[in-house]
Amino acid sequence: MLLDHDPAHAFMPYPGVELPHATHAPLTGLTFAAKDLFDVAGYPTSGGNPHVLALSGIKTRTAPTVQRLLDAGARLVGKTITDELAFSMNGINAHFGAPRNGAAPERISGGSSSGSASAVSNDLVDFALGTDTGGSVRAPASHCGLIGLRPTHARISLEACMDLCPSYDTCGFFARDIDTFERVGAVLLGEDRAPLASPRLLLPSDGWGLLEADVADAFAPALARVEALFGPFRATEMAPTGFDRHYWAFRYVQGREAWQTDGALIEQHGLVLGPGVRERFAWSKAVTDEQFEDAWGARREVTAHLTELLGSDGVMVLPTMPDIAPRLDTSEADLEKYRNDSIKLLCLAGLSGFPQLSLPMVTRHGAPLGLSLLGPAGSDRALIAMARRILEAA
Repeated sequence: MLLDHDPAHAFMPYPGVELPHATHAPLTGLTFAAKDLFDVAGYPTSGGNPHVLALSGIKTRTAPTVQRLLDAGARLVGKTITDELAFSMNGINAHFGAPRNGAAPERISGGSSSGSASAVSNDLVDFALGTDTGGSVRAPASHCGLIGLRPTHARISLEACMDLCPSYDTCGFFARDIDTFERVGAVLLGEDRAPLASPRLLLPSDGWGLLEADVADAFAPALARVEALFGPFRATEMAPTGFDRHYWAFRYVQGREAWQTDGALIEQHGLVLGPGVRERFAWSKAVTDEQFEDAWGARREVTAHLTELLGSDGVMVLPTMPDIAPRLDTSEADLEKYRNDSIKLLCLAGLSGFPQLSLPMVTRHGAPLGLSLLGPAGSDRALIAMARRILEAA
């Protein structure tokens, strides 16, 4: 770690390695951090687990996405804490601790990209890399008052990055301001294959209906701002066959792939897993072929529905999370309930592979809450351009 100190407990306590980076390049002058799933030459990769750290050794190769940022002039400060094996949304690692939420220190940062969101929200770096499988960029972005993108699936390389669920895993990133976010997006995303010349706004009544009334009311000014810029909302549904089908399709596919990815590692080395993560992997091991096949069929249905609904110009506007971040002293049972409630909002992008961008638009009880834009596959930079207009209209 190349910081003098880490007041947010955002970084893994590795000795700092100064990596060469370009000068006079698009990201020159910016600092960044990488979630400790990405291999970086001179560092180990822990995946948030001490057994995996012990097995890692020092890497000799840097993940292509990290290298791309170095080649664009950004300076890597260090590697950030991740929730264990990236299978959590709480931001509380039983082995390495809980990174501090810079926007609401008494509340969880959200995971599994907890350290990356913490480093940015505490102003320790300009931007940070995370990964998003089930919400691991979008959730901490909402909790920590950041801009955060889950990109179109496979748009940003995850080579030399630890997998969790390959058909859901994406590489996302955080920043505090839209200027930095847009600069990083230009480097990592390239050009859109589905630009949105004139976005058509869709408001899913069933998604908004998942919120408590006082939470939904807090979004009213933000929604009015979006509508004033881009025209009236058109009412729609995000889950016409019901949220339970979406939820279980997501869970069964994620569970089967997570166990295929990490099950042998867990059993061969007797990994000691923290609360919540341990139970999720045990549940994942028990997913049957029938459950997985039915879930994959439901996933195809969801993707077909969303493809038709969005077309080439539709943007769905929805809450990123069902509420502000839970407090740090929330029980494990209540955190698990919050996670499961959140999946109903978060799973649409994962099931379809479409991009979703969370914006820091709302404050409730002094804590931030994100508003999301979900667009067609390949519209990532167009969503960022929409975000600029929205945020600058504040």
